[in-house]
Amino acid sequence: MNHVPDPTQTRSRVRRPRAAMAALSGLAALGLVCTAFVATQAAAAAPATLLSKDALTAASSSESGGLAPRFAVDGNRSSRWASEPTDQQWLRVDLGESHPLSRVVIDWEAAYGEDFTVQVSNDASTWSTVARVVDGTGGTQTFDFAGAGQYVQVLGTERGTGYGYSIEEFEVYGEGEVVTPEDPPVFTDEVTHHEFQANCTFSHLKNDDPIVYPGRPGASHLHNFVGNRSTDANTTTESLLANPATTCTVPQDKSSYWFPALMKGDTPITSDIPMTIYYKSGITDYRKVVPFPQGLRFVAGDMMATPDSFRTAPGAVEGWECGEISKSWSIPEYCAPGSDLNIRYQSPSCWDGMNLTPESSAHMGHGSHMAYPVNGQCPLSNPVAVPMIEFKISWPVSGDMSDVRLASGSDQSWHYDFFNAWEPEVLDRLVTQCINGGLQCNPRGYDQYKPHRGAVLDENYNLIANP
Repeated sequence: MNHVPDPTQTRSRVRRPRAAMAALSGLAALGLVCTAFVATQAAAAAPATLLSKDALTAASSSESGGLAPRFAVDGNRSSRWASEPTDQQWLRVDLGESHPLSRVVIDWEAAYGEDFTVQVSNDASTWSTVARVVDGTGGTQTFDFAGAGQYVQVLGTERGTGYGYSIEEFEVYGEGEVVTPEDPPVFTDEVTHHEFQANCTFSHLKNDDPIVYPGRPGASHLHNFVGNRSTDANTTTESLLANPATTCTVPQDKSSYWFPALMKGDTPITSDIPMTIYYKSGITDYRKVVPFPQGLRFVAGDMMATPDSFRTAPGAVEGWECGEISKSWSIPEYCAPGSDLNIRYQSPSCWDGMNLTPESSAHMGHGSHMAYPVNGQCPLSNPVAVPMIEFKISWPVSGDMSDVRLASGSDQSWHYDFFNAWEPEVLDRLVTQCINGGLQCNPRGYDQYKPHRGAVLDENYNLIANP
């Protein structure tokens, strides 16, 4: 049977950019019900209000647009939600604010869940399990419990049929008034992008890596650092925030970015060319992307990659480029004189909602706390969609390239590291304006093709007050 996440684990809180992603608050203690749950209606249950009718919903997948999650809370049993046909799927309802809760009713269609849990949360990140079902048989199942929360979800781990999960009605009962959902803003502009830039120039070189070798100066291969000028082996979130000097265009971006130095012979190549750092949506529903939590750090790429794994890596975009050469998975032997050597690589953008740091073997990969989206959605193991960083770097080197190499080893050992230290309000506003808003923004959060949408920062990079 598939693993069910441990409800006792502590998760970090996630900053939400919209009212529908309510402000964080403490999660009330919840009582577990029996693990082999038989569907019964309580004989003398206290009066309760149906809180979930027409509430905001989300799901891990939908079989089609006509089987979307909203149809599980519309009060109509002739409509339903249906997932894709895999075991790990979920359906979630947002009650708008925290309520005392007393009952969940699941009315399954023929494609039911055999093994699943019902979970409650105040922030859609930290979850408590209130019911666990093993060897369920579908039908209408009622779960009575005492707890509180804003979000309620059913998390399927094993299907009862060869189809997906299908729920005709998902009802949540409790105390209080029904909260009318706040719809996200709707814009009539055509959406072709959902991104902003956070460009930075060269800062310094060091044989340090505060993620893989924290507190060990000189332990790493040579890295080229951009962004926060203070980064070294002893860097922490606190030290980045305390040292605001940065080479990034936006002064409120005190983050650090680093990657293996490019060498020509034994000489590192540095550049005054601004390095383009895109912050994008890595998932299909760009409105669900939330800002990075403060202090999150990860590695994009794999220092042990082979030519084939580098070529097929989910973050690989175009490989090595120069002049007319693109999609080269090794550094070209020769580049047209006057051209620049480029590489562009995308980061994982699904966070596990718990861990800010990867395991110590992160340079074998990005760490399990981060994952790449699958088919435009974040996997259940890493459900929180954060910005996808696309790092495009240029070096002023051309002509004979036979002695050009990476300090980290093979040409496929390319990777880069990120340590978040943005000022939270500025990052929140940029994510909301540009990624959630479907814009193609410069570092100020301004889309020159849609000037009527305004900007986040003025010409001096001061935060503009919300209208």
